[in-house]
Amino acid sequence: MRYTGLCLLASALNTAVAYASTDDSNTSVNSGGQKVIIENDWNSGSAGQFLMALDYGWHVLGLVGDTSDSWAMHCSYMALALLEIGNLSCIPVHKGSDYPLLMTPKLMQTYQTLQGQLPWRGVFKPYNETAEKLGADPTDGDPSRVNRAAFVQGYPNKTLAGVNAAAWMVEQVHKYPGEVSIYSGGALTNIAMAVRMDSEFASLTKGLYIMGGFIDTNLLMTSGNSNQADINTDFNFKADPEAAKIALTADFPNITLVSAASNAIFPDDAYLDDVDKVDNVYTNLAREVTQTYLPFWDEGTMMVMLDPSTVLNQTSFYVNVDTSYYSPTYGNIWGHQKEFVPAMQDLREVNYVYAINATAMRTALKRALQNPKTCP
Repeated sequence: MRYTGLCLLASALNTAVAYASTDDSNTSVNSGGQKVIIENDWNSGSAGQFLMALDYGWHVLGLVGDTSDSWAMHCSYMALALLEIGNLSCIPVHKGSDYPLLMTPKLMQTYQTLQGQLPWRGVFKPYNETAEKLGADPTDGDPSRVNRAAFVQGYPNKTLAGVNAAAWMVEQVHKYPGEVSIYSGGALTNIAMAVRMDSEFASLTKGLYIMGGFIDTNLLMTSGNSNQADINTDFNFKADPEAAKIALTADFPNITLVSAASNAIFPDDAYLDDVDKVDNVYTNLAREVTQTYLPFWDEGTMMVMLDPSTVLNQTSFYVNVDTSYYSPTYGNIWGHQKEFVPAMQDLREVNYVYAINATAMRTALKRALQNPKTCP
């Protein structure tokens, strides 16, 4: 996710970052509401997602920072900062895996030598010291880097609740079986790790909602400018193709992909000015950092989860993920009718959302930004 507005292993981790245990039952927001874990590669423009969930009365059990547009450590601290500025630090933040299951910056750079440069390279873009000094999210190099210059909203004073997000997610679905929805706006690494860590994880959730899974967008990538190629790349899946395959073949009660619908809804200056008519930290931040040439990817996906009645057009099909490193479509999905599903693969049927009510989504986001919930 970019600006669209931007424990089992813990004892084995050697990290200088402090973390504190939390109990979501103590001072949580909407403790009686539907439960959700929100995972993303957080940046300064990401607050709308958790604010929308809170506005709809959902109980956000916690946020997870993953590696996709930047490193998981940096993204997790971004999430901490976004919560802190709005008195929402009662919501814990758990850091995800430093690296995708197989992909590394070097492997991605080699892949691009073979198959051509991706329009958006996220965390795999070569390190640029000048850009980071000017406030860019960190890429390449040391995954433990946190770039203070990128924190438009200010650097957080709070600490992480944990550094092993996959194990924490497993714990939560066992604590609340059948009640926890999983939202993913970044790479699917941590969800795949949870699936592999616990064979019951997926089936114990309420469902999985994903911003990703573009299909038939190659022609769009050949025309227009580089931004049109960029927004049709499906980078969340390309950042960790193997994780996408694991997540999309796991036994979640339902899996919903919202890429096409979200890709059609853009912010504009008039909308942002209208949002900013109410003066608070979140409306000001949205006005400052939102890039109008990027879609409301994550907010659109969140809307589908919160209010399925906003879906205008959807279908379902069985889905596969290309996990061949030597393929130009490495990380992209391929759909099948039931009778043509590969016999030797256990593919899942997914919901694929073509279109949602853009007016309803914009209204929901505006309301959430202008009237943010706070911790008790």
